[in-house]
Amino acid sequence: MKKQYLEAGKIVTTHGIRGEVKIMPYTDYPELLCEFDRLFIGKSHEEIVVERSRAFKGMVIAKLEGYDTPEDAAKLRNKILYMHRDDLELDEDTYFIQDLIGMEVHDADTDFVYGKIADVMQTGANDVYVINGAGREYLIPAIPEVVISTDIDGNIMTIRPLEGLFE
Repeated sequence: MKKQYLEAGKIVTTHGIRGEVKIMPYTDYPELLCEFDRLFIGKSHEEIVVERSRAFKGMVIAKLEGYDTPEDAAKLRNKILYMHRDDLELDEDTYFIQDLIGMEVHDADTDFVYGKIADVMQTGANDVYVINGAGREYLIPAIPEVVISTDIDGNIMTIRPLEGLFE
């Protein structure tokens, strides 16, 4: 199921004397987080304007509107930041991991339900979907030869396992 707000990172501490915060990004590319003019903070998803930001040693240093001193910024420590789904456009056949978690996985030929995606492992060569179902765990490589279709709106992924994959 598509979530309107996606976790983007966590404010871990303050930075400097101008009210900047240091953000641990939930992305492989901290620079991506620097592209946003707005983020949303906390469970209430209150919109917050990003005045400026930069990537620094795998983190993001950001100045958020309305937080002008280290004391102001300290109030944001440990808060989760979210991005709005509409603020980021994905390439075709690219999905947010959060949208895949919980998706039901069916066999393309038999319609057998393997279970639901519980996790996505990022291995470098390709992602691997961890599917839990019927007392068993399946590991499915996220490659076009195996993943036939992904229906985010219908919450169903259709696969055709390679010969010997589950043996």
